[in-house]
Amino acid sequence: MNPKFEIDFLEDARLFLLSLNEKARGKLIYNIDKAKQHNDPKLFKKLNGDIWEFRAESMKLQYRLLAFWDKRDGKKTLVICTHGFIKKQDKVPAGEIEKAQKIMKIYFEQYLY
Repeated sequence: MNPKFEIDFLEDARLFLLSLNEKARGKLIYNIDKAKQHNDPKLFKKLNGDIWEFRAESMKLQYRLLAFWDKRDGKKTLVICTHGFIKKQDKVPAGEIEKAQKIMKIYFEQYLY
């Protein structure tokens, strides 16, 4: 089955993944791979406007990797992961969404030239 989109990890997202223990990192990557094949809001969910989140839970902690879509190419659909965090409550902190929006803005400004 062909994936619905491709993934690119920006530096903060890569560092976040590397900081996780092996079990949590494996579960998050497994969920990302699964989300590429199936539309499941338990794995990949829209938070607001342009920001989405990949989701995983391990050992009662919730791991989140925020992302946005880059559809400028017209040939492939690309999801750009901005950064990740661990949370204990259900709601995503507004500061994390704002950080992803700032990273997205910088990303598109850099690629306009």
